[in-house]
Amino acid sequence: MSVIDKSTSRDTALEEAFGASVAELYAQAAHSEVCAALHRALELRSFLVVAEEQVVRVRDRVHDATSSDRDLGELSADDLRMDAQWLEAALSGRNGYVAALDDLLLTMPAPDQRPTHPVQVARPRITATAPPAPADRRAGAVRTRRP
Repeated sequence: MSVIDKSTSRDTALEEAFGASVAELYAQAAHSEVCAALHRALELRSFLVVAEEQVVRVRDRVHDATSSDRDLGELSADDLRMDAQWLEAALSGRNGYVAALDDLLLTMPAPDQRPTHPVQVARPRITATAPPAPADRRAGAVRTRRP
């Protein structure tokens, strides 16, 4: 299943910020030139889908291992410690993507202020020239006295 088809905890914020459903936003990005903010937002959203899926997978594994109908003899402290580490890593990644996406949505221009065409940035030209080469090969050499 594609990340486009999965939901995230920030889909509503994306839809409100860009004024279209997530599926429509991916379609726009695939078929036309859109603002850089949309491309970045969709990339972050794709990463967030994976991170949230990892969190859910570890959470479900812990719930299954600690289910009330499971035999207590099957419970492993080592497995739970490992799952806690995995969960911490997955939550850290998820929280980072959420923060980055929220920052992007807060700092991007309002929909009525966005340019309708891509911004053209003038490329600086190098105008410096190299100094002329010395006429004599020895001109730049330093003479030393011999005793």
